Amino acid sequence: MYNKLIKSAFALSLFTSASLLSGCGGADAKTNTDTAKEVIAIPVEVAGLSKGDISSAYSTTAILEAKEEAFVVARASGIIREILVEEGDYVEKGQALARLETERYQLNLDRSQANLSSIEKELKKVRDMHARKLVSDDTFDKLSAAYDAAKADLDLARLDLAETTITAPISGFIAERNAKVGNLTESFQRERMFHIVQQKELYGVVHLPEKELPSVHKDQAAGLTITALGEQQVEAFVERISPVIDSQTGTFKVTLRVPNPQNQLKAGMFAQVNLNYATHQNATLLPRRAMLNIDDKTSVFVVKDGIASKQEVVTGFSEGDKVEVLQGLSGDEQVVITGHHNLKDQATVEVVNG
Repeated sequence: MYNKLIKSAFALSLFTSASLLSGCGGADAKTNTDTAKEVIAIPVEVAGLSKGDISSAYSTTAILEAKEEAFVVARASGIIREILVEEGDYVEKGQALARLETERYQLNLDRSQANLSSIEKELKKVRDMHARKLVSDDTFDKLSAAYDAAKADLDLARLDLAETTITAPISGFIAERNAKVGNLTESFQRERMFHIVQQKELYGVVHLPEKELPSVHKDQAAGLTITALGEQQVEAFVERISPVIDSQTGTFKVTLRVPNPQNQLKAGMFAQVNLNYATHQNATLLPRRAMLNIDDKTSVFVVKDGIASKQEVVTGFSEGDKVEVLQGLSGDEQVVITGHHNLKDQATVEVVNG
């Protein structure tokens, strides 16, 4: 009897322990289930779409060049007596730049003048005698030819004297002055005396891939960003298009006309060129950062009521940080721009824009 009571007590103890353990395990399972049901919102940044103009453009670089320039050399030989301009000066066409010593040329002019006067007097006498048949035709013709030669010599002497004043062949700025007082002009046959550039209108030469040829036309607009002027934007226009494709590079030459009425731009400046092909006005514009390109498809995540939905879109022109949306969005959506690379469709998100 005593042994039966002990066995019953032991069995009851085991049952009670099992029940307690079972109760604890059920509580843990319930807690884990509740935790699994909790959803963690993924923090993202969003941005809205906008309306505006957007252009299709080809980007390249160019060095600005002077439309007109002249390297001035002296036609007359001699010693430079006076320099009348300095680098940076603006000169008009025909303005004096320098003067040479003139004594030798003045003496040549005086001698030619005296020679012509002598022959002219002689010719006048012979002409009267020839009219009375006192002088042969041959003598008269020779004297007439001598007169013409003396007259030509006088004209050349006058021209030589005039050319002792070096003048500007074009209007523009003195870009370089090599001439110095006391130098012989013969020393400036290779190193020019002056370099003049006309900068009221500049040129920019670019070379475009042959596939762009159908998209370029005369007077087409282009935007230039000038680095030296603090990223200043200026407008240019297509002036000339080469009809020939370079077989070695596969490019063709396009010359841009760059107006410069205020003379802010200088020849030799470096410019970033955006050649505008076309402009779409009042387009729906999407931030470029929102785009995801996977398997040749473009998509974005649209946020509404805390849910990010993946939406496929069709894009058009792109310019800077904006992309034109042709299909897929109406224009009033909020799209994810940060944190979308690891998102899944219909994910719960939290907007954390600062």
